Amino acid sequence: MGRGRQKAKHTKIARELKAYSPDVNYSALERELGHPSSDDDQYVDKWADQYADEDEDELEKA
Repeated sequence: MGRGRQKAKHTKIARELKAYSPDVNYSALERELGHPSSDDDQYVDKWADQYADEDEDELEKA
């Protein structure tokens, strides 16, 4: 392919990309990136209080 045809193809692709604007659902994006209000307990370590830390055990023995 010659340089002229190659440049024309690149120009055509560049114009298509410049004019391309995808449909974005901003409300869905905001929900996905936002902080969950009702699911805050999802990230709480439910096993944290069941077992004592090793440092606390060593302090009690000393």
